[in-house]
Amino acid sequence: MKEDLNPVPQRHPSLFEPATLVLIAVLCVFGSIIGMQLLVSLGVTANTSLIGAMAAMALARIPVSIFMRYRSIHVQNLAQSAISSATFGASNSLLLPIGIPFVLGRPDLVLPMFVGAFMAMLLDAYMLYRLFDSKLFPAVGAWPPGVAAAEAIKAGDQGGRKAVLMGIGFVVGLIGAFFKIPMSAFGVAFIGNIWALSLFGVGLLLRAYSPQLFGSPMFADIIPKGDLMAAYIPHGFMIGAGIVALFQVAQQMLKRDGDDHNPQRAAGTTNVEVKRALRLGTVLYLVIASLIALIGGLMNEMSMGMLLLFILYAAFAAYVHELIVGLAAMHSGWFPAFAVALITLIIGTLIGFPKSALALLVGFSAATGPAFADMGYDLKAGYILRGNGADPAFEREGRRQQLFAAMFAFVIAGIVVLFSYQSYFDQNLVAPVNKVYAATIEAGVAPGVIWSLAIWAIPGALLQFIGGTKRQIGVLFATGLLINFAAAGWAVLAGILIRLIWERLRGANSDGDMEVFAAGTIAGDSIFSFFDSTIKSLRR
Repeated sequence: MKEDLNPVPQRHPSLFEPATLVLIAVLCVFGSIIGMQLLVSLGVTANTSLIGAMAAMALARIPVSIFMRYRSIHVQNLAQSAISSATFGASNSLLLPIGIPFVLGRPDLVLPMFVGAFMAMLLDAYMLYRLFDSKLFPAVGAWPPGVAAAEAIKAGDQGGRKAVLMGIGFVVGLIGAFFKIPMSAFGVAFIGNIWALSLFGVGLLLRAYSPQLFGSPMFADIIPKGDLMAAYIPHGFMIGAGIVALFQVAQQMLKRDGDDHNPQRAAGTTNVEVKRALRLGTVLYLVIASLIALIGGLMNEMSMGMLLLFILYAAFAAYVHELIVGLAAMHSGWFPAFAVALITLIIGTLIGFPKSALALLVGFSAATGPAFADMGYDLKAGYILRGNGADPAFEREGRRQQLFAAMFAFVIAGIVVLFSYQSYFDQNLVAPVNKVYAATIEAGVAPGVIWSLAIWAIPGALLQFIGGTKRQIGVLFATGLLINFAAAGWAVLAGILIRLIWERLRGANSDGDMEVFAAGTIAGDSIFSFFDSTIKSLRR
């Protein structure tokens, strides 16, 4: 029988209680700075979620009354939600997009890009808040980093056998991370859908070993030098899988939601609410795209017809980017935000948009997705800590407080980036992927790219169709193909093998032990990676 959380309180702690707000404000500034530093020095952003929870746990041990409120697991949840939002917001959603026009030598577009990216980031997180616990993004979905955060907070609060198992997983995660093994990928294998993760792992290995597998003369005409990326195969797979995924989303929306009036789903999001959220998102993304075009001066560089096409395509691309990144994040804990934004750029180049429009387009697309995925992780953590929806009213209030925490964090992240980005640019410090985007914009795309994308979109679409909405194997396979990380592929598949053996020996429902151990390994990997990355960035 699973351990229960502390009795659910009648009132959820508020973000705006002075002691809580001060702690979260400090964490947000810290998260914003460390996120930007890691992005420009290493090209990645660490998940700081557990750092916020640990800070609250540590302060709660201080024998002063004002710090006692930090003992609440729900306050700790707000702290971890805020710092992770600030970290991803400042780095992936703001600094990365505004670095694209800078690298292209268009500093006049930096502020227009900042305005658009900031608004897109806020809408991105709000959309996940509205879509969470729906058929599209169910609360019972994997969301692995969210599970890790929740289990770590629970272990610190409850102790007992689960805390010991969590600790064992934490140590395993630390040791594995020390030896450069991606233990987050290993831990994810115990939590997510086995079919989706298996295809994700296979995709990772195919991408990593493609020169050895496809480098022979037999494949020379199809895959030059065995380079899948040069042949645009991962891009085609993702386009095909993404198109089918959109149709599957539409199909879900057309179904009648028979559970809308079920009291057990009172905290859930009904199809009617999802449709309203999607309509609102459509309108607001069009508004943001129009605003970017207006303040970016695109009407002076394009005809009216091309301008309208840019607005429609930019809004559509941002929307698709958000959904694809969200689906990948929910099932695997990984999301190919940089790569999917590159696909957006490639298609924009094929359409024929000018360079300035392409810079704003890819920045707008890149700004959506990270906040969406991170919000999903945080809401999953809160959902577990609040008793998995046992009290619908308390669950709704908790989610609302988490939304407030995320929005507060984004505002702080925006202020930090606005006052510090110039110092980074003066030192020529930008996200490494910005140079990839800029090079693509400058060079355009090679002849035959449309044909290659169209051909490889077919198997991507078929794979997504076969897997259906619950498995998302097409999207996950394409995600693996877009990431060059062999060790992660081996870690995922090894974790799945151990999971199958575990389930065979102890049964599929082994009192949640697998999830607790997996959460420990993910937490250990996250903590080690955070401090290791921070030290490396400070040395540079």
